[in-house]
Amino acid sequence: MKKTYKIDVDCANCANKMEVAANNTAGVKEATVSFMTLKMKVEFDEGADPAAVMEEVRKNCKKVESDCEIFL
Repeated sequence: MKKTYKIDVDCANCANKMEVAANNTAGVKEATVSFMTLKMKVEFDEGADPAAVMEEVRKNCKKVESDCEIFL
């Protein structure tokens, strides 16, 4: 399953940090973050609960970039 989320981030480097954090989250098959469009595209592992996984993604992104936001 793939979903797209609106994000708020200040710079391209911060967006890159968010992408790395998202890709290192259990349940995420692949995540890409676009600073230009302020969107995060996430493909979930089969059987993963997107809502629960995205809560973990949000926590992991906040660890590397405290002022970022993912609108779930």
